[in-house]
Amino acid sequence: MAQKAIKLVSWNVNGLRAVWKKGFMDSFRSLDADIVALQETKIQDPQITDEMRGVPGYETHWSCAAEKKGYSGVGVYTRIPPKAVNAGIGVPEFDNEGRILELDFGDFLFYNVYFPNGQMSDERLRYKLDFYEAFFDHVDARKDAGRRVIVTGDYNTAHNEIDLKNPKANENYSGFLRIERDRLDRITANGWVDAFRHFQPDTVKYSWWTYRFGARKRNAGWRIDYFFVSRNMIDNGEIADAFIDNDIYGSDHCPVGLDIRL
Repeated sequence: MAQKAIKLVSWNVNGLRAVWKKGFMDSFRSLDADIVALQETKIQDPQITDEMRGVPGYETHWSCAAEKKGYSGVGVYTRIPPKAVNAGIGVPEFDNEGRILELDFGDFLFYNVYFPNGQMSDERLRYKLDFYEAFFDHVDARKDAGRRVIVTGDYNTAHNEIDLKNPKANENYSGFLRIERDRLDRITANGWVDAFRHFQPDTVKYSWWTYRFGARKRNAGWRIDYFFVSRNMIDNGEIADAFIDNDIYGSDHCPVGLDIRL
């Protein structure tokens, strides 16, 4: 049986309306992906234009549940019609910020997630850690039942020292706290694989740069955008490649991607 090649891309756009004015569609077309997951759309349903919804060849799905306007939000463009779509994981505390979309494509489950940022306060750091736990409890059940599962998005944590330019200077800041990194350690120990690091264990490449201090020009960045895949997809040889596209601008993040063969 011939294999089916699928290209997936994830991109935190830091405001869909803003990036739309910065040549988003040109970047979107250049990516030529079958599934594009967007995070931090900062948009509510009435603000999604016909142009945004009606990209030829794609259907769109959105989670705009954030109670605070101009906050959070995720969306997916897909050439492959999903069999089912759900927003959230059934836990109101974590669903009411519009951070999760689940698309069931039959062959695999796909999750687009904008994980919380813990920098604002100790309370938000606790929310972030609890979000990780609740979300992965949810998807672990699907993985452990034998499903192929892909979890992509902005994880808001650099996992290891190789994943940010200045690890020592940031070890006491949310995004590189030991307690956050421990959560990612637990995730990988529980049968999830960071696809980019699987293929490129020693490559120094980033996906986010602060807008301050000319960070992107100096490449003083962080790798916080990931594709984590269930171990069965690695063992079955279904993950062909993973990449980071540093050449695409418009946001403080760049797109990251995954090629699969089913």
